[in-house]
Amino acid sequence: MSQQNTQPYGTISNGESRAENGISSHSDETQALLGPKPGSRSWLRKRLGADVRRDWADVMLLACYIITGILDSASISTWGAFVSMQTGNTVYLGLGPTAGTNRWKKSGSSILAFCIGSFFFSRLHRVFTPTPRRKWVFCVSFGIQTAFIIAAASIVTWGPKGAGPDDVPWYVIVPIALVAFQSCGQAVASRALKFNALTSVVLTSIYCDLFSDAALFESVFANAERNRRVAAPALLLMGAVIGGIIAKSELGTSGALWIAAVLKVLVMFGWAVWPADEEGS
Repeated sequence: MSQQNTQPYGTISNGESRAENGISSHSDETQALLGPKPGSRSWLRKRLGADVRRDWADVMLLACYIITGILDSASISTWGAFVSMQTGNTVYLGLGPTAGTNRWKKSGSSILAFCIGSFFFSRLHRVFTPTPRRKWVFCVSFGIQTAFIIAAASIVTWGPKGAGPDDVPWYVIVPIALVAFQSCGQAVASRALKFNALTSVVLTSIYCDLFSDAALFESVFANAERNRRVAAPALLLMGAVIGGIIAKSELGTSGALWIAAVLKVLVMFGWAVWPADEEGS
């Protein structure tokens, strides 16, 4: 005769993790309730690991023109150097030997930081992923850009004061370099999405392409490229007006930097929720 099972139905001893009848112990039950939802991390990983869908992504890049306008107008009105438009800085650098001012040092620092930033952000988009359009790369890139603007804003807000128009102390050079370093991240993003004209750091070629367009007067629904070329300088001009007003107000240059940082955060979260390109994932 087989041995009779003496374990009472539905009871679990303190030393057992599971009863013979299959009922889980108390710790197992609470673990299922209190632990992370199954698949939540994998869903997030899958979403951020997908490619950014290119459709309408130019809207995000165009928004960056407002940020560029704010930063450059505040920088040029305060420090006399650009942090994004390196064509102007190159002219200032060339005028250095004859101008009799130290503006060329500020412009040269901006150019150098911009070049280093271009090298960095381009590798960020190329080295870690098989394609440059991964969503997590865009989020990391714009997160780094935000951090650099915040660092510059912190120096301007709480750092030393009193530099004259021709002075080049560290608390002037470092914020210029930080903002110039991050500004090329937007240009690299436009290259990754193959909107090569929307770098947000140059307008001369956009003006040329706009007014040489054979379909310049086509319907607004028939020429998307023309629409982008119209929107880019308009948005940068709007940002420049905003930045100039803020820089001359009580908020000052630090206020313009903080506002630019907030806008950059919004763009970063915009990339996080942007539709994924399932075909390119």
